[in-house]
Amino acid sequence: MLLHVTHATRYDYAPPVETAQHLAHLKPMNTASQRLVSHALTISPTPAQHGESPDVYGNTRAFFALEATHEELVVTAESVVDTAPPVLPPAIARELPWEEVRERFRYVKDASYDPASDFVFPSRYVPRHDDFAAYARPSFAPGRPAFDAAMDLTLRMYRDLEYDAGSTEISTPAIEALAQRKGVCQDFAHIMIACLRTLGLPARYVSGYLLTQPPPGRPRLIGADASHAWVSVYLPGADGPGDWADFDPTNGRQPGEDYVTLAIGRDYSDVSPMRGVLHGGARHTLAVSVTVRPLEELKEQAAAVAASQSQTQSQSQSQSQNKESS
Repeated sequence: MLLHVTHATRYDYAPPVETAQHLAHLKPMNTASQRLVSHALTISPTPAQHGESPDVYGNTRAFFALEATHEELVVTAESVVDTAPPVLPPAIARELPWEEVRERFRYVKDASYDPASDFVFPSRYVPRHDDFAAYARPSFAPGRPAFDAAMDLTLRMYRDLEYDAGSTEISTPAIEALAQRKGVCQDFAHIMIACLRTLGLPARYVSGYLLTQPPPGRPRLIGADASHAWVSVYLPGADGPGDWADFDPTNGRQPGEDYVTLAIGRDYSDVSPMRGVLHGGARHTLAVSVTVRPLEELKEQAAAVAASQSQTQSQSQSQSQNKESS
């Protein structure tokens, strides 16, 4: 599936910002199940410095600096991504009991290092807590395969937690979102990761996008989508390296070709779309719009607009000729 993603961010400042430095995670990754076809980042006002570099997890970070006074900042990322349904490699031990996965990540002196170990420890938005273990335990029966247990936890969260956009903020602790049984996709991802890490299992945060379908007979609303977040769980190989399996507790499913992976990290703080350090701009308003649609739909819309413009131009020329004749 070829997907076109537009992610537009606008800040309006009062008083104006004098200088600023920003870091953005807005460039989709290349993974085993998706290929970045094209990407363009437009910044207004034009930055004095602009560059990009990879971080420790393989995400692309865009850095830019603004050295002139400005009252607004508009950052627009346009990407085309070729996606396919994720497939776990055959070497993955899907039937491996979750307790054995946990044991593989206990510290043992002189044992070989597994990079997935970085995702066992607590992080800024994902603490360990007994309440997370208590919630997760019904899914993690003794001897149950880690994959099956993670899928069951995904489905339970989908049934138990209510999606409520006004119930939390990004600073709301995951333990609070779990207690009130409501939140948004970032909260659900943090809760699930906390459940898994509290049990000793590696889990990471995935930010990205999801293709949504408009109601039957209605056009797709431009800018009405939002960023999405889900979870990756590490599954070791039977005799060697493993791989990550994705789960989306917000929608009670595994991500497919209708998902676009933007960045991965320990939690939201590693992969926030935009962050910055400002001199000035004590107050600001933020507006974010996201549109995900099949590339073919965009091409059809562009062709329709071009045809309409051509027809209008032809009618104008015809009217002009008729006036000249008369």
